[in-house]
Amino acid sequence: MLRGFTTINYFADDVLAAANWYQEVLGVEPYFRTDVGGQPAYMEFRIGDYQHELGILDSRYHPGGPVDAESAGKGVAMYWAVDDVEASFQRLLELGATEHAKPTEHGPGFVTASVVDPFGNVLGVMYNQHYLDVLQTRTAK
Repeated sequence: MLRGFTTINYFADDVLAAANWYQEVLGVEPYFRTDVGGQPAYMEFRIGDYQHELGILDSRYHPGGPVDAESAGKGVAMYWAVDDVEASFQRLLELGATEHAKPTEHGPGFVTASVVDPFGNVLGVMYNQHYLDVLQTRTAK
């Protein structure tokens, strides 16, 4: 039934500020933007080996209502593949994220960590040998 990851949406009260923060994190500019009332309501990045989509959506469109400080960091963690979890984790902290879960090895070839971005979203990073194995088979063709 599930065929693969397509888009993840993170929510922010200030879409432009969040998009600027993620532009700094990712090193790429958003490729898509939708405005409502002259203000950005949605901005989207394409990133990584498979050009997955990371969208920043105005909090007013959150299905459960706006995220408050009490619920920040309690959302689902989606892990982005990285080559160095510790370095990625430290860089995110340096850019203003807060610790959610320290780097932890879950067995050979599987290390995770997560932060809460400045807008209350959980951002996970992971070294995942399976991801690299699949990528290798796809690029070896």
